[in-house]
Order: sequence, then C-alpha cells, then structure tokens
Amino acid sequence: MQFQPIPSVTNFTLPNLKKMVSVASFSSISHSSTTRILPSPRKKNYSLSSLLQSCKTMKEFKQIHSRMIIAGLIRRTQLLTQLIALLCTMETGDMVLARRLFDQIQHPSVFVWNTMIKGYARCSSPDLAVNIYSEMLREGINPDNYTFPFLLKAFSREMALSSAEGYHAQILEFGFDSDDFVQNALIHIYALCGKVDSARQIFSVSSRQNVVIWNAIISGYNRSRRFEESCKLFYEMRKENLVPTTVTIVLVLSACAKLKDINFGKLLHLYIEESRVERNLILENALIGMFASCGDMDVAFQLFNDMNIKDVISWTTMVTGFANLGQVDQARQIFDKMPQRDFVSWTAMIDGYIQANSFKEALEIFQKMQVAKIKPDEFTMVSILTACAQIGALEVGEWIRVYIEKSDIKTDVYVGNALIDMYAKCGSIESAREVFHKMLKKDKFTWTVMIVGLATNGYEEEALDMFDKMLKALVTPDEVTYIGVLVACAHGGMIEKGRQFFSGMSSCHGLTPNVTHYGCMVDLLGRAGHLDEALDIIENMPIRSNSVVWGALLSGCRLHKNIELAETAAKNLLTLEPQNSAGYILLSNIYAVCKRWEDVRRVRKMMLERGIRKTPGCSLTEMNGMVHEFVAGDRSHPRSDEIYSKLDEMSKEMKLAGYVPDKEEVLIDIGEEEKENAIYCHSEKLAVAFGLIESKPGMTIRIVKNLRMCIDCHRAMKFISNIYDREIVVRDRTRFHYFRSGLCSCNDYW
Repeated sequence: MQFQPIPSVTNFTLPNLKKMVSVASFSSISHSSTTRILPSPRKKNYSLSSLLQSCKTMKEFKQIHSRMIIAGLIRRTQLLTQLIALLCTMETGDMVLARRLFDQIQHPSVFVWNTMIKGYARCSSPDLAVNIYSEMLREGINPDNYTFPFLLKAFSREMALSSAEGYHAQILEFGFDSDDFVQNALIHIYALCGKVDSARQIFSVSSRQNVVIWNAIISGYNRSRRFEESCKLFYEMRKENLVPTTVTIVLVLSACAKLKDINFGKLLHLYIEESRVERNLILENALIGMFASCGDMDVAFQLFNDMNIKDVISWTTMVTGFANLGQVDQARQIFDKMPQRDFVSWTAMIDGYIQANSFKEALEIFQKMQVAKIKPDEFTMVSILTACAQIGALEVGEWIRVYIEKSDIKTDVYVGNALIDMYAKCGSIESAREVFHKMLKKDKFTWTVMIVGLATNGYEEEALDMFDKMLKALVTPDEVTYIGVLVACAHGGMIEKGRQFFSGMSSCHGLTPNVTHYGCMVDLLGRAGHLDEALDIIENMPIRSNSVVWGALLSGCRLHKNIELAETAAKNLLTLEPQNSAGYILLSNIYAVCKRWEDVRRVRKMMLERGIRKTPGCSLTEMNGMVHEFVAGDRSHPRSDEIYSKLDEMSKEMKLAGYVPDKEEVLIDIGEEEKENAIYCHSEKLAVAFGLIESKPGMTIRIVKNLRMCIDCHRAMKFISNIYDREIVVRDRTRFHYFRSGLCSCNDYW
C-alpha cells in the first residue's frame, strides 16, 4: 500500500499553523511561554521526548506533532520513532498517520518495523501486518525475536489455518524456535486454528520453565474443548514445582466447569485457599462459575455472598447457575437484585424460564428487556425464538424477525435455524421454506429442522424429498434427522419406505437406532394396523423398551380396537411408569369404544385409588401479540362470558350443519347431557371461540394443545372451519392439523 508523505515544514504558512494547533493550549502543556519556543536544541529534544512519554490522547498527540512541525524537528528519526510508537500503542492510535510518519524514515530499524506490525495487530488488521512484514523482508531487514510474536498475534483464525506452518518454517529458518516468546506465540497460533497437537509438540521441546507457555497450551486445549488435557497439565505443572499464576487457575477452573468435575474443582479451591493465591474479580468469578456449572449452588452462593466486589458477571453466573438447576424462582430473585444488568444476564434469565418450560414468562422478560433499552445479541434472539416456537407465538416471532433485520443483529446459522424452527412449530411452513432457501450457509441442523417441520406439518413427501436433497448436498444426517424421516413415514402411512429408512440408518450412515427410532417404527406400524409386527419389534429390540414405545403400540390398539393387545401394552406401560395417566386414559378409551363399560369403571376406579389424575387439556392461542391460555372447563379468562356465549352459538350452528357430538370416550357413569357438556368445554373449543371473537373475519386461528386432539374436537373443528369460513391450525402433541372448508390436512389419519 502506498501513502503520500506528509508535507515538509516549508509548505506550511503561519495562518495554516494557527488552524492546526492552538499555541496557547500547547504552552500550557509544555509550561513554555507562547513567545519562547524551546530555546536550545538539547532543551527542545528533552522537552518533546518528555511530552511524548506523557501523551495519552490523540488530541495531545496532534498538539505535539504540530509543534514539532513548527520547530522543524519532524525529520528527526528518534522523535519520529517515538511518534510512531505512540500511534501504534495508544488505544485510539491512528495507523494511517503512523504509516505516513513511517514513510518519512529513510532507513527504519527493525524496532520501527516491529512497532508497525504491533500497531496493525492492535487494530485487528492482519493483512496489513503481513504486508509490512513482507515489505520488511524485501528491504533486507531480518526479523528479531519480537517480530514473530507481534505478527502472529495479529492473525485471525482463518489466516492461522492457512499460514501457521509457513511462518513456523520461517521461525526455524531465522533461528528463533527456542525463544520463549516465539514459542508462546506459536502455541497460541496453533491453538487458535485448532491444531493443538502441533502446539503440544512445540510445548514439549520448550524450556517449560516459563509459566506463560504453560498457560498458552492450557488455553489451547480449552479452546479445542480437550478439557481433560488442561487438567492433566495442571498436575504436571505442580510436579515440576512451577507456581501457577492467577491466569493458570482461571483456565483450569474453566476446564473443570466444562467437565463438571466437582472433585477436581474442590481440589483447586483448596489450593487457592492454602497457597494464598492472589484473589481478583476474574478468579472469584471463575470459582463461583465452576461450582455453579457443577451444580453445587450452595458453595457458589456462599462464595458469591463473601465477595467484596461483584460485577455483572458475578451476578449473571448466579442467575445462570440457579436457572440451569431448574430453580428459576431463585434465579429470578438474584436477577431482580442485580444493580446492573447487561444483555448476557437478561438472556440467562430468558434461558432459565425456557428450561423451566415457562415460555410466556420468557417472553415477558424479553419485553422488559426492550423497555430497559438493552440491545440483545444473536444468542438472545435464538432463545426468544425458541420460546415463540414452543407456544406458537407467530406474531411475536414475526416481530422478532423484523427486529433482527432492522437492528443489524448477526444473522448466523443458529439464528436461521431458530427462525425455521419457530415458523415450522407455529404452522407457517411457507415462511420456514423462505428462510431455509435464503440461508447461504446450512448445517445438518438446518436440514433436520426443515425435515422435521415438513413432516409434522403434513408435508410427508416433501420431507422425504428434502432428506434426499440433504444427502445429495453431502450433508451427513444424524439421529434426529432420521426421527423426522420416520415421523414423515408414520404420518403418511408409508410403511415400506419407513422400513427401508430404518434399516438404512445403520447400513448407510452407521447410526445405531435408539429407543425413539423404535418408537417411530411402532407408531408407523400401529397406525397402519400392523400391530403384531409392531409388537414383534418391541420384543426383539436390542435395547430396553420405554413408556413411549408401549404408548405408541397402545395408541395403535385404540385406533384399531384391539383390546387384547391393548391390555398387554398398557400392562407394560404402567409397569414402567405406574403414575402415567395417559396409559390409563388410553386403555379406558379403548374399553369405552368397545362398549366394555365395566372395564372402563375398573380402570377409572384404579386411577382414583392410586391418586392418578388425568392431565388437563390446555390450549394456547395468540391474538394481537398476546398469548391466551385455556384449560378444559375453565372460566378464569377475563372474557369467559363472551367465550361461553360464543360456544353456545357455535354448538347450535354445528348441529344445524349435521354435527353430532362423539361421546364414546366419555365416562359411562354420567348422564348424556353431562357427557356432551364435558366435550363441549374442551380447551381447543374455548380457544377457537375466543379466536372467532377476537380476530377479524377470514383470519387464521392458530392453536397449540398439550395433548392429542380427541375425535370429537377433530370433528368439530372441521364443521367450524366450514361454517365460519376460517382456516384453523391446531398443533397437538403429535402433529399439525390444518382445517379448511370442512376438511383436515391429516385426512383423519392421526
């Protein structure tokens, strides 16, 4: 890169000089008179050098620089070198000006070249650092033992990946491979690009007496997520009687936290106490972070309370620790006491609510974060999109997408995946497709979330086609991908394809089917009526079956009214999970469908005796950016009177259109009117009634339900969609149902 040299002093006129600098203001710095400028050369040099040494800001620098021009000292190499050093080391230093000054020196020393390299490293300009190093070699100046540490420090990870070996060869050529600082820089650069084994080779031949080198290799192992090696190195370091620094202990505490190795963490804590290691805030935070990550919040909380000084990291660590243990109330108490919060602490609280399945609360915290004018980052966006996905908050999710675009938040592959997942789980598969196709970079999770989304939304053939495209793109599927593929086969009734994909998991991709994959196969065969084959799969599984597998078989028995096999499935299910209400309910419903009322009473009595209560149906619907929750038979909603009035209207309209309530699965020991009232107040019906009241004609009503839709509600939704000319989208526990013009997208196969 070529730069124009700065003008010589003869090009400046007095008026121009007055514009550049205030003589009076400079005089106050130099304690000189405005009429007497540094009377003797020796005095001049001494005064300017002293001023340069005390210079802290660019404003002061420009005053000194201008004064040098006035005094005719700008050509002096020693002073130019000091100016360049200032520009290269000051936080606000100007590297463009540094280069212009550098070009004024006819024969720069290696020190000046190194200074320029160091300056470019400081301002994260690796290309310019490499360029000036190459220029230095072309000028015939050999590097010294400071050149390479400055240069390698400037490298980005990508540059390190492509160039580390090449510069290592130059270090060997110039004979600096045994220098401690150079070795440390090489270890750092190899660790940066993930070549920690190469870093270890350098470490092995180093003098190993420099603690900085030990810290560099431990940091490298941490960066490569080889935390066990970090801990082993700490033991080796102690064997060689080297005293760890605070940096060493912080690094090893971080490794312990990742490993969740509480025993080694306690040994480190003991070492800190017994060796009287100098405590600082970073070390204190690492210590409470280790205990919090290992789940020992009692010790973490005690250490936190004992801290004399706490920063936002200390508070956030406690919030995260309690949240990770599911103690979201304790996390919230700490969060509310925080004197200052940053986006990390807000995100930690949002994540805490998500882990506790309190998705509405997560959205509320995000709203408060907006009111506090705290700008979120991409991790916050992923978390809040996850909350939207779980409760079907499409309007909020759409707003988040616009917010991301307008706020210049980094849209990486994780944000893209979260957007696809949100749209898919909110029943907006068209938008999910749009995000998918716009993503320039896709990983296996991108493909997987799209396949699962298509499968659960009723686009089974497209899901399998997407899987084929994934393989053609040379992206290797994982276990979750195959769950999406098998779900698509189950919902589409594609038995033969399901068998092929199931066997292809191990033969084509070396994946061992887990219990979830077997559950998908049992579900596929059970839906299609191949109940004996489904039972055969369970009995010959190489792994232990669980309640999900037997539950899938029980659902198939219910669909095809196979009482004998249903009793076997229910017995095994309830042996594994005696408190699982779904098993009792399914068996009771099968008896009811087959009109075996005594057996229905027996199962219901068993539930009462064992204190087992049916999981209440709960439905969520979003209207105008707010999520409303409805429980079967509940009247707690502020507009309950309007909702139940609308239900009466809906019931009359449906019956006029030919709807007959399906009461087969309702308790036998209540009257017919009570049976009808029981199904009349199901949560999804309440949600639809509210949606019809609150939304404009023609708008889609979206509902998320925690249980599988019952037969009556499924039938009722078809009538309602036709009578009110609405699309109703219901996401139940297993799939999406799109009700349009009296029909459902599942074709009554669910």
